[in-house]
Amino acid sequence: MAPRILIVDDERELRVAFRRMLERERFETELAATGLEALEILRQSTFDLLLTDLSMPDLDGLSLLAELRERNDQTPAVVVSGVSTVGQAMRAVRLGALDVVEKPIAPDRLLFTVHRALRESILPDVATDSKPEAGVSTELLGETSAMRRLKRLISRVAPSAGRVIITGENGTGKELVAAAIHAGSPRREGPFITLNCGAVPENLVESELFGHEKGAFTGATNARKGRFELAHGGTLFLDEIGDMPMPMQVKLLRVLQEGQFERVGGNKTLAVDVRVLAATHRDLERMVDQGLFREDLYYRLNVVSLYVPPLRERREDIPALIQHFAPDYLKFTEQALQALQHYCYPGNVRELQNIVERLDILYGAGVLDRREIEEVVPLTQNKAPDAHHLYHYGESLRTLAKQAEKRIILEAIAAHGNSKTAAAQALQTERSHFYKKCRQLGITGEDT
Repeated sequence: MAPRILIVDDERELRVAFRRMLERERFETELAATGLEALEILRQSTFDLLLTDLSMPDLDGLSLLAELRERNDQTPAVVVSGVSTVGQAMRAVRLGALDVVEKPIAPDRLLFTVHRALRESILPDVATDSKPEAGVSTELLGETSAMRRLKRLISRVAPSAGRVIITGENGTGKELVAAAIHAGSPRREGPFITLNCGAVPENLVESELFGHEKGAFTGATNARKGRFELAHGGTLFLDEIGDMPMPMQVKLLRVLQEGQFERVGGNKTLAVDVRVLAATHRDLERMVDQGLFREDLYYRLNVVSLYVPPLRERREDIPALIQHFAPDYLKFTEQALQALQHYCYPGNVRELQNIVERLDILYGAGVLDRREIEEVVPLTQNKAPDAHHLYHYGESLRTLAKQAEKRIILEAIAAHGNSKTAAAQALQTERSHFYKKCRQLGITGEDT
């Protein structure tokens, strides 16, 4: 059964826009124009998630959450706000909100927040059950050369204490790589704590990382541990590190250098023993050049760099992934699997998983053929990219540029007898930069 979401906002255009976004993802939705109307709906029905505005005329979002908690209604909630203070955000979290996001909210951010809230609402609390097995699989599926190389690198990196930056497009499974590193490390019995830097409001990042003392700000009625304290003796995974605000980058650098920090509003220095892993889909080197990311922090984090290849570069793994995601009663003909292998997957493995879930919802038990696949996967995208064309439908400019750059480098290496040094000279590129670019693009092989 599809998750049911109650959308509460006094602006009709926003209610309708949220409904369209969510129903395209097969969620069931119901709308309420006021907090009082939402309370009445919740008296008569149950929902998997409440998505509510903060500022409403009759009963605001905080009062709505407070009323629900008074009734012992445990419906998970996400608060959307045009303008919110730290105190309001913390009070919303204290009243049970899983997240607080600011308007305007982009469709992909809304969907990410909803999926994350639904997932967290059915998982144990991070502070009490923080092993990877509690919410994150450590199994990396795939036997293509790119995946075998990634697994080999993980096996070498995991036992060390080195920090790692995991790069790759959205949806490729960077969190799985981080969990696999933790599971293979001497810290495997310790906690595995995650923080998505792009999913936390900027004014709450410091509190999320370092915790806060009682009375540190309006709404801080109790002291709270941050992710660093929770990860003591284990691993802290900072996803989307490129989205971390610049002021917080300075404070993170200090913890990496000294292993010490203070809670927000506190004056006691706390020491922690934490291995930090980070991930990003952004080009951090370019951000450093543009002054958007601290160079010293980049080099502190980037002891080892692991690249997770996009799904279109390991199409042979798609049948195994489908088998992993699909329930036992859902079967696929050879033609159906071929159709799924030809799709370009701009959303990578995460999109493949969503497609399999949609097929399960729409068709259920049975054997699916190519016709059913083409009803779910757009025909305009259901073709393998032509190697002779640089533009492929559904790909971003950055992705296309990276693909073109990789082709140029591979052709240059082949044209010069598989010598990377000769290829670098021919392309008038500094050798060290050329080798670094090869690693970023997943170009392997020894120099000849």
